[in-house]
Amino acid sequence: MSTTDTANKATASEKSAEKTSARTQVEPVLQVERRDFVDLVPENRARVQPMRGFDPCYTDIVDYIVRCTHKIWDERDVGLIYSHYTHNCVLYNALGTIYTREQVVLDTLQRLVAFPERRGMATQVIWNGNDVDGFYTSHLVTGSGRHTQPSQYGKPTNRTFTTRTVADCMILENKIYREWVVSDNMSLMRQLGLDTDQIAYNMAKEQFDKGFRLTEIGENRRLLGQYPPESDPDYTLAHSDTEAQVLGWLHEIYNKRMLGKVKDVYASNVQWHGPLMKELYGQASVIHQTLALIGMIPDGAWMPQHICSNPCEEGGTKVAVRWVMEGHHLGYGELGKPTGQRLLVMGMSHYHVVNGKIVDEWVVYDHLAMLAQIKLGQLAETEA
Repeated sequence: MSTTDTANKATASEKSAEKTSARTQVEPVLQVERRDFVDLVPENRARVQPMRGFDPCYTDIVDYIVRCTHKIWDERDVGLIYSHYTHNCVLYNALGTIYTREQVVLDTLQRLVAFPERRGMATQVIWNGNDVDGFYTSHLVTGSGRHTQPSQYGKPTNRTFTTRTVADCMILENKIYREWVVSDNMSLMRQLGLDTDQIAYNMAKEQFDKGFRLTEIGENRRLLGQYPPESDPDYTLAHSDTEAQVLGWLHEIYNKRMLGKVKDVYASNVQWHGPLMKELYGQASVIHQTLALIGMIPDGAWMPQHICSNPCEEGGTKVAVRWVMEGHHLGYGELGKPTGQRLLVMGMSHYHVVNGKIVDEWVVYDHLAMLAQIKLGQLAETEA
């Protein structure tokens, strides 16, 4: 073997070892639980996790997502988006998709104009990945503030608000290149005292005038013809036994409609933190709120898109699931009388699993986005 071949082989071996080390190394990465903000963005902390290509100030992936979010939104360094997002980043939300970094800058500026007093407090960060293959983070934020400025929502109401948002990001070498954001906008608008029906119509009309229409896809594949639902979910998304277990539970409840499963997998004293800023307790509340969503979309197929988890320093495991639910507005509920319009719900759920039971669930999806979809479908029907 030549010297060149030996050198190339050694280099390849080193790269392989570096990648393996990055994947398997267990580091004391920060956790949001029981941490004050100043502890989450520490000064002069040694880097505790391989962070190739990241700015020197970031010591681990949780530090990165909490600190850069704070800098952009609270310190108003909106220009950091240019060094923290790729030029061709894609940002998905329930109201549409953003395809460029400049659009992300514009959207951020508009939100800051409307709510200059808003503060977004990190509630949880659940993540997986490494600096070689890329990181994935699921960042639950509790936002609070006051509506003090004119905006796309009209004149300021000076009312206060508290809402929840989850942002899932794919990150490589300091830059977010794909992001999913789900916010409880219906709760926000109601707290501000605004006409949610008119706002949903305006959102739909804006999309309609741009030529967007909902695509009717027919059968959503939860049921194939006259067959019952599939016995098992797609376990290939799972990275651990706990993640596979959670996927199995959710498939049983949402797709097989076995809501009695709740009593087996949720603790009797479970706390449920849901859309419209609901804070509920006990298994009965979980069953009722789950029924409320399924009941509005009784033909809906619940489809997990991503799952990740971390051991929790409070005990047990925190699990984050990004999902969509697709079907039609065929039942009564928060959206009123059934319209038959197609609905696509984008949702994010965080679970705290202890001793095989869910003791806390945070779930975010947006009734305002669903109402806008109904309005868009009705506009299309009028056009036809």
